[in-house]
Formats: sequence, C-alpha cells, structure tokens
Amino acid sequence: MGEMGIVVDEVEGGGGAVDPAVTPPVPGPCPEGSDREPGVVLAGGTPDGFGDFYAGHFTELVRLATLLSGSADTAPDLVQDCFVRLHGRWASVREPLPYVRRSIVHACASHHRRNAVVRRNPPPEARPAELGADELEDALAALPTRQRAAVVLRYYGDLPDADIARALRCREGTVRSLVSRALAELRKVIEP
Repeated sequence: MGEMGIVVDEVEGGGGAVDPAVTPPVPGPCPEGSDREPGVVLAGGTPDGFGDFYAGHFTELVRLATLLSGSADTAPDLVQDCFVRLHGRWASVREPLPYVRRSIVHACASHHRRNAVVRRNPPPEARPAELGADELEDALAALPTRQRAAVVLRYYGDLPDADIARALRCREGTVRSLVSRALAELRKVIEP
C-alpha cells in the first residue's frame, strides 16, 4: 500500500480499507519542494489525490456539462472553473465527485440564465465612428463585381469615366450608373 497507506492505517487504528471519498486530512509526509504545510495530506489520503481525481474524472464531467449546457465549446470551461473551486476546498471536501457534479449542474444553470438575459436584453449595436481599412474592404467585397470595379477604378485608380468604360467594356453612362448604385450600397454600410 505504500508509505501513505501506513500513515492512514495508523490513524484509523490499523483496521480495514480506507475510503478515499470520506477520509479526512491526516498527518503524513509532505513531498520536498511542495508548497503545502508539512504533515498535511489532502482528502483521499495522498498529496497527489487532486491531480489523480482531476485526470480520472475530467472527461466524463465535460460530457455531463456538454449535455447540461448544450455547448461543447463552453463545457470544458465550466468544468475547469468547478475544478478550480474544488481545488481551493480539496482538504475539506469529503466526497469530491458529488461536490463537483453539483457545482457543474449549478454552473450550467448559471450559464443558461446569463444567456437568457443577453437574449432578452441584447447589448446596443456599436456604430463605428469611422470605417477602418478592414471594414471598407468587407463593404467593397459585398458589392457586385462590376460595381466594385467601377468604384475602385474611379476613387482608388482616379480614372475618368472614359477609361473606366474601356476597362469594363461598357458605355460611360453605364459606368456612372454602376458607381451611383455602388455608392448607394456603401452608404447603407457606412452611414447606418
């Protein structure tokens, strides 16, 4: 059973097996370089009990949180937060699995409440004061090909209508029409 088992058996009176879920912290050796107080053993009877518990239950608890929260992306974060809270209370929690399950159920319920509040009260849409290069590129990319070409050639290329008409193989009147329609669409994005 090892050195830890001997210490637990001595404290328990040497009789029978020890249930790690109900074993209170007992005096025992502390590994060198540990930040814990010497002589304190965490719940489960071993200093490394939390790491073993985490490794053994994380995946199953993420599955539980995924089903409860409905989000495979959010579930690992919720479970991780619950393990962080458990770690802070590890020495005093007698049954860590039910404790962390209950924490996950509550965390998922809180997640749903926060989402419901956001859905009921969406944050106001932020209106940019000025379009940056990325936003302008996105707005231009949304235009039909000929409108985009006409606007870019006129305002970026600084070409007259006759040169744009030659590049697009159309009449000058068509160029003015394309530019006019493109600017109307861009105004909808730039000035909502």
